[in-house]
Amino acid sequence: MMEIQNHESTRLLDAEYGEEETGVRSEQDEYLDKVKNGKLYLATFAAVLGPLSFGFVLGYSSPAIPELSTITDPRLQLDKEEASWFGSIVTIGAAIGGLLGGWMVDKIGRKLSLMFCSIPYIFGFTIIIAAQNVWMLYLGRVLTGLASGVTSLVVPLYISEMAHERVRGAMGSCVQLMVVTGIMGVYIAGLSLDWRWLAICCSIPPTLMMVFMCFMPETPRFLLSQGKRREAEEALRFLRGPDAPAEWECARIEDASDDQGGSFGMADLKDPGVYKPLGVGIMLMLFQQLTGINAIMFYAETIFEKAHFKNSNVATVVVAATQVVFTAVAALVMDRAGRKLLLILSGVFMCLSTAAFGVYFKLSSETHGNSSGLCLVESPLAQNPAADLSWLALSSMGFFITGFSLGWGPIPWLVMSEIFPTRVKGFASSVCVLTNWGSAFVITKTFQNLMDILTSAGTFWLFSGCCALNIVFTIIFVPETKGKTLEQIQARFKGTPEQ
Repeated sequence: MMEIQNHESTRLLDAEYGEEETGVRSEQDEYLDKVKNGKLYLATFAAVLGPLSFGFVLGYSSPAIPELSTITDPRLQLDKEEASWFGSIVTIGAAIGGLLGGWMVDKIGRKLSLMFCSIPYIFGFTIIIAAQNVWMLYLGRVLTGLASGVTSLVVPLYISEMAHERVRGAMGSCVQLMVVTGIMGVYIAGLSLDWRWLAICCSIPPTLMMVFMCFMPETPRFLLSQGKRREAEEALRFLRGPDAPAEWECARIEDASDDQGGSFGMADLKDPGVYKPLGVGIMLMLFQQLTGINAIMFYAETIFEKAHFKNSNVATVVVAATQVVFTAVAALVMDRAGRKLLLILSGVFMCLSTAAFGVYFKLSSETHGNSSGLCLVESPLAQNPAADLSWLALSSMGFFITGFSLGWGPIPWLVMSEIFPTRVKGFASSVCVLTNWGSAFVITKTFQNLMDILTSAGTFWLFSGCCALNIVFTIIFVPETKGKTLEQIQARFKGTPEQ
């Protein structure tokens, strides 16, 4: 029996390297045809409760800041600078969480990392609920940010290592879909709930995640990296159903893991299979933030107030709903259209829409003085420029959110989870997450200063220029990962025949 299994594994793996390409392709299709995805979807749902919590954290500041800025209790009242810190300090916690998550996924695995990250979510929101001063609010935001950083690293890895290539794009896109669903949920709840009750609601998804993840498996790739083949086969049987031969996929993953070597060392940074995907991952995360998305979402209500929308809180709910709809569209087409095409289209949408938003602010306002802030006055084009041009602001924001949701929202996280060899995933992913959240902090914290120095128009034109650069970067450097196994993607960076 063992000889038959070894012969089958050897024949399969030889074929994967190109000797029987047609046979492997049909055999792989035959294997995937036997797969039942029901429990894979269940495990994905349990995992994406983390990104849902993450979305609640990101969106919480938008409805909470206006209320905390006018609250009667002087111990909790936020001035302009404190409100800026309340919005942006979460990214500091997330950057730390990214580093912590990189260590955790290698030491205790993907599943336990995901379960443990629910603890700072719950503690953080509990501290906000019980807050008696501004520093307790800050601490709660840092803790929920820490959990968000771990989540943003672990969940994409967990899903990419569970899912097969036919559904990996759609499943991976569910991470961003749940983030924007959380943002929309907290915006809608903020219309009727005060900031304490809002925090209570935000603590529910991480509690559910901890419970549900108790019944989900560890990823087969992590188990094989720990030498636990039997447990890996059991995990694959759970995820693929009883009809799919788990030993087939297990042999393929195991051989690729043997080929990649053991644990990560700094000398691995000289390996093109490591430094090339690391460079791509870092730049994807940097360019995602340079679109200005987090600054725009953190201060969504303020942006619409400057655009003369009286019901700015309702406008932000519309923006969040747009994100949800088009992120869902991206998830549906991800495995058909491909990652690269969607990134390019997304960049074009955002480049044009941020340029148009800059034109809106330029036509409807003028800046007086170097540091006096933005003073909106009448444009010579019309007696009431806001009424005449409000359609431009609304449509520009809508097109920006549409573009971001189709590509640069979900895809950087998806590609990050696909391109790294197993032995370096913890280190490389933590560097990418640190880049993302570090740049998010800088951009979010300096957004108001940019609006004052460059004017609103100049700030959006700066974001437009960054979107143009990310289009060029995508065309030249980002590989297409649609329909490929994780091992095939990693072989492309190494320059070896794709498996």
